[in-house]
Amino acid sequence: MVQSIEELVVIGEALGNPVRVRILKLLCEKEWYVYELAKALGISRQLLYLHLKKLEKAGLVESELRLDPDDPRAKKYYRAKEFKLVINNEVIKSLREGE
Repeated sequence: MVQSIEELVVIGEALGNPVRVRILKLLCEKEWYVYELAKALGISRQLLYLHLKKLEKAGLVESELRLDPDDPRAKKYYRAKEFKLVINNEVIKSLREGE
């Protein structure tokens, strides 16, 4: 549950971009390796990383670095975290300031 104005703003900024919402939609379906996700979205990995950083900061996605025995490079996988966002008058009234 959102507890501060700043926390709500970070989540709002993360969800305020259609590309990030598309990323989150895909990550809710399954976990993705960055290269595959960038290809599916038709954007560069650099741009994808910027979007993923915002989603991680908002607590909506998480990542894991994995080593594959057949590949010497570590691969970063992303998945959506379980969340429920409810915003109504009571939630807004209860938000703390300055945190």
